[in-house]
Amino acid sequence: MFSVPMRRFFAKIDYASSQLVDMQIFAAPRITLKPLVSIIPCFGSIIVSLMEKPHIDFGVKGTIKKQVASLYLWPQTLEIPILDLSTAAIKKPVGILHITVVRAIRLLKMDLLGSSDPYVKLSLSGGKLPAKKTTIKKKNLNPEWNEDFKLIVKEPESQLLNINVFDWDKVGAHDRLGVQVVPLKRLIPNETKEFTLDLLKNTDISDPHNRKQRGQIVVKLTYAPFREDSDKFSGPLDGFQRKESASDRADGNESPTGAGLLMVTIQGAQDVEGKRHNNLYALVLFRGEKKKSKMISRTHDPRWNEEFQFMLEEPPVSEKIHIKVLSKRTGIGFRSKESLGHVDINLADVVHNGRINQNYHLIDSKNGIIHVELGWKTV
Repeated sequence: MFSVPMRRFFAKIDYASSQLVDMQIFAAPRITLKPLVSIIPCFGSIIVSLMEKPHIDFGVKGTIKKQVASLYLWPQTLEIPILDLSTAAIKKPVGILHITVVRAIRLLKMDLLGSSDPYVKLSLSGGKLPAKKTTIKKKNLNPEWNEDFKLIVKEPESQLLNINVFDWDKVGAHDRLGVQVVPLKRLIPNETKEFTLDLLKNTDISDPHNRKQRGQIVVKLTYAPFREDSDKFSGPLDGFQRKESASDRADGNESPTGAGLLMVTIQGAQDVEGKRHNNLYALVLFRGEKKKSKMISRTHDPRWNEEFQFMLEEPPVSEKIHIKVLSKRTGIGFRSKESLGHVDINLADVVHNGRINQNYHLIDSKNGIIHVELGWKTV
């Protein structure tokens, strides 16, 4: 037997003189699970349609139209959302783009005195992280920077490096001197390539304004994909951890080295309770940097599914990461924040294993548990 939510029927039936009392549908349904994602239950929604006209047994008062039977007959469908795809479909990082902003040549004169105060902003298309910025070079149309930056790459075949050169102004908006883009697919992994790029007014190559000379920007780019062995996973540790996971190893002679990306995914929490309010969020603290999850209201079992990233020059083999669950009163008031528990996680295991997926008992919480996934990828 196949059941269909009654509210969908009421939305499509002209029942001015009818009242549906109850309904049973016997049918051969076609069920599609999509999109497939990497987190449980591994699909985003259930899509249902009927492969043949169903047998409908219903009781009515008044009259009801015959099209009830074909409301979900193929190719019409009923979609039942299962996951929040805004978090389920997040792509994982696959590498790091190393950027050296070398210099600019013959930039436009934007100041009354015939000069400019240029700086460069760098970002990747499809990313939500803040753009990287160079220092400002005062009164210089041929600035030298030689400054290095790193950006996290998720789709090297489709992402673009956006390069914007601005003239800094003390008051008001900064004027854009020029723009360029570099498709990452032009890069050979682990090979450094230098580009000398003509700056454009915008990225529309057919725009006649792009014929005006705006100077050039010189950059060096290296795409470093993560090593395959950094994805190894020994499986979840048994039980729960109160303060930190075990890090003592008999074969501790091997010491990982090299730059990499630390990924911290706060999946959710269970049985966390606040005394004064219940608007829950997670706070991740590492090396003086704070990263905050979205706030979820009216629940003791929040599901965040949010990932936070830290680019590091060396593996954090002797460090810990501090994660807190807090509740915040909406609006302004006394004692607006309340701590609902915390955990300190030793990062040695994630460096050696590549990834750890673990539940942790929250310190200073009676029954609270937080579910954290940690990943370490090296280049």
